[in-house]
Parts: sequence; structure tokens; C-alpha cells
Amino acid sequence: MKLVRVGNPGDERPGMIDAAGRVRDLSGVVSDFGAAQLAPAALARLAQVDPATLPVMEGARFGVPWTGIGKIVAIGLNYADHAAEAGMPLPAEPIVFLKANSSLNGPNDAVMLPFGSQKTDWEVELGVVIGTTARNVSREAALDHVAGYCVVNDVSEREFQIERGGTWDKGKGCDTFCPAGPWLVTRDEVPDPQALGLWLEVNGERVQKGSTATMVFDVATVVSYVSRFMTLLPGDLIATGTPPGVGMGFKPPRFLKAGDTMRLGVDGLGEQTQQVVAYGER
Repeated sequence: MKLVRVGNPGDERPGMIDAAGRVRDLSGVVSDFGAAQLAPAALARLAQVDPATLPVMEGARFGVPWTGIGKIVAIGLNYADHAAEAGMPLPAEPIVFLKANSSLNGPNDAVMLPFGSQKTDWEVELGVVIGTTARNVSREAALDHVAGYCVVNDVSEREFQIERGGTWDKGKGCDTFCPAGPWLVTRDEVPDPQALGLWLEVNGERVQKGSTATMVFDVATVVSYVSRFMTLLPGDLIATGTPPGVGMGFKPPRFLKAGDTMRLGVDGLGEQTQQVVAYGER
């Protein structure tokens, strides 16, 4: 299934995408998509719904496809060629950081440059959505705890992240810096999360192109590893790293400015488009 939430911010309704790509209204079946609706039994019940019996929703804004996100965990330098372009050594273990929940953004909503930003950058990523509690799980059992997958743009302010001391979090958690969606695609529709193409364009130029096959640590390893250090709860989101082609890797570096457009996608998981706006214009 491809599950969505559509409508104005704070007033989204649940829906699903039918075989023709139309949005069907699920609000008569379920009130919203939260943590409880990501459990295997709840998803199995939704899978029995015939989309043709549901009303079509026209022209609605996509929001983040589910609610109840307790935390956003992200993995750094998880593609060898991206680590090389960043001039950083390949990690021996996954690099884990957090993005603030206040950075969550609809997949096509504007991305706002933070106050004083000069080095805001783009990062297309595969997002992993947790469906059942994962605590110190094995790699072999890790994917059993996944409800589905989505597109994430791990927008990053490189000066805040790298040059201002402390952890990466302050360059990763700015408002609007985590567009997620448009869909939550359930795990049964993604038989191999290590066989997905990723891409991102800035102003129509393809700057990122990669495959999850080149991850340093695959999805199962990431879920297992993170679960050793913190309990992963239903609704939690993991952003699993980005392929090469980010702005700081260009020579000279290229960063986002107001008026730019980002367009990005992951095979089978949909596309996002964001306009970049100046601080205070969102």
C-alpha cells in the first residue's frame, strides 16, 4: 500500500493511492495514520480495503504520511562515495545523529533557509518507518520491525553542522529540514530495500544519483545497530544516508539560495518538490 495524509497543515486526512495513482479518502475507515495504525495487524486490515470503494480526493496538499513520530534518527556517511566527497574516512560503525521533530515538513512544502545560513545543502535519502518496538534486535529480525519506507530530504546547514562546534544536530534540525513523503509505502511493496535508485535535482540539474545497493551499512544492519542504543518505537523515522552529489562536494561548493527548486525521489516511493525560501518567508 501507498499511504498518505492530505490536506492543509494540521488538518490532514488519511488516504491511499490506487492503481491509477489517484488519492482515495480513508477517513471513513481510519481517523488518521499514527503509531497504532503502523502495527502489522492494523496494516493487514487496511490492505483488505478496496480503494475503488473510497471517494477520490482531488488537488490536496500532501503532508507527512503518518503522525506519532517520536524521534528522527539519521545515519551519516553511509555511502562510501559520499564519504569520499566529504573528505571523511569511511566509518567503522554507523554514525548516528538526531534531527529535531520540529524539522518535519510536507514533501512539497517550502524549505526555509535558517537565520544566517550561507551553506544549506540537499541530501536525498531512504527513510525507514518503524512499525513495532525494536529493542536490541538482531540483524536477521530487524526488517520485521519495519512498517514501510518513504523519501526523505535530509536538508543540512553545513556551517552549523561542521564549523560551529559540538554535534551535527544543530545543522540538521532546523525548521523544514526534514521533508518526508509523499507516501509511506508498506514493506510488502519493497521486497529489497537495497535495490532502490535515489536521485535529486536542483533547478532541473541532476546532481545526485545513486543506489541503496552501495550503502556501507544496509537497512537491516542500521535498524539492528540503532536498536542497541535506543528503543525504536512505532512511528519513529530513520534516515539512512545519502549518495554522492551534495552541494559541499562540488568544487567550488554549491549551496541553496532563496528561489531554488529541489526535486527528488526514490524508486517506487514517489517524488518531492520543494521551493527554497528566505528565512521568515514560510
